[in-house]
Amino acid sequence: MLINEAGKMTGLTKKAIEYYAEQGLVSPGISENGYRNFSQRDIEDLKKIAVYRRLDLSVEEIKAVLADQSRDALKKLSLQRDMKLQQQEAKGKLLERLAEGGDFDELDRSLQAIEQKASIIDRLLMAFPGYYGRFVCLHFSRFLKEPIITQSQGDAYEEIIAFLDNTPRLEIPEALQDFLIEGTEHMTTEAINEMMDKTKKSIENPEAFLSENKELLQQYLKYRLSEEYLNSPAHKLQSLLKSFNSTSGYYDVFIPAMRRLSPAYEDYSRQMEIANEKLLADFPEIAKL
Repeated sequence: MLINEAGKMTGLTKKAIEYYAEQGLVSPGISENGYRNFSQRDIEDLKKIAVYRRLDLSVEEIKAVLADQSRDALKKLSLQRDMKLQQQEAKGKLLERLAEGGDFDELDRSLQAIEQKASIIDRLLMAFPGYYGRFVCLHFSRFLKEPIITQSQGDAYEEIIAFLDNTPRLEIPEALQDFLIEGTEHMTTEAINEMMDKTKKSIENPEAFLSENKELLQQYLKYRLSEEYLNSPAHKLQSLLKSFNSTSGYYDVFIPAMRRLSPAYEDYSRQMEIANEKLLADFPEIAKL
């Protein structure tokens, strides 16, 4: 169909359609008389482009989204937008503190912490692309809000950056990709934060948690040791991630550096270690997992 009809079907102006074609977002054929001939696929893509532009995606971002059949590019953009909103909110609070007569040196350190957090998150996404990277970013985001004050924290930050710059990409077999996509389809910041809050509450009082959830934990352990689970995609994916984390230095380099960088994460890790000791004492079979 010609550009006039394409405009009517998509709600876009002719100038906009011509621009998107020039930018390579759609590739209409050329008829014998030299006019652009838009296919049904072009029309569907133009409708998507119109929505993406209203969501303030750039041309380059739209190219990445249209080329990605797994929707991973959209998930990554969503996370980046979410992180950016958090950064803007934090900067807004700093402006309020300045307006109230806050100390410039202290606020400068806080601003550096916001900028360094953004740097770490960006590098996490590069080092761990896809859904795994998104989970890692959301998991550690809450621990990257403090300013870097000590030399030890500064060294830990540089160690994290160096580690992420040299971390190999995690390759997930095609057979497990659909399972991973399905399992993380609705992974949001709110969902991750809710999960983290529940974990934090459980490790703050592990005795009470174990006592109240003893039967549930027994059922969970029974399933995790069953042939059904051992032959499942979930177990295969868990084994893959565990192996990757072990060989990449995630446990030996990244986690220790995170503990030195963030006092909040160090406190969380200590509580987790104490809770795990109590869990192993009550359920020694967990060591087999």
